[in-house]
Amino acid sequence: MSRRHAAEKRQILPDPKFGDLVLSKFMNNIMLDGKKSTAEKIVYGALEVMDDKGASIATDDEDQGDAGSSNLAGAKGLRIFHKALKKVRPQLEVRSRRVGGATYQVPVEVSTSRGTALAMRWLIGASRKRSENTMVERLAGELLDAANDRGSAVKKRDDTHKMADANKAFAHYRW
Repeated sequence: MSRRHAAEKRQILPDPKFGDLVLSKFMNNIMLDGKKSTAEKIVYGALEVMDDKGASIATDDEDQGDAGSSNLAGAKGLRIFHKALKKVRPQLEVRSRRVGGATYQVPVEVSTSRGTALAMRWLIGASRKRSENTMVERLAGELLDAANDRGSAVKKRDDTHKMADANKAFAHYRW
């Protein structure tokens, strides 16, 4: 790893259907072996499934009247996606810090970009481990569970927060 300068951030294009950068990054994380069209089918299919199933989830910006009705199909699914991502995003994590021959787990705050990347990774990993038949159903189920504060990805976030809370005594080793 080079110490001279940080790697430059690559600019990614927004997704073609909604024009959302976060959704595009999520598709890139789901993509395997460079098959972007398959990843798009999975994500858009999951958004449509969430659009159908997610009637019981109340989102913050749902009561907008006719302004929301002109959006494309799956727009409610997109709001559920963002809500799930927000709920899974961790606030704290532990980092290993070596001090005087001993290694301490030091709790540190998570930056917004790293928190979003962790949330995406946890959601995708949890959905791949689910038992539904297709990846569309697995992803939709995990995102709906995350939006309702349950599921494996939310448990992972809670475990991360518990570990950071348990190691509060070492917070003075923060760098």
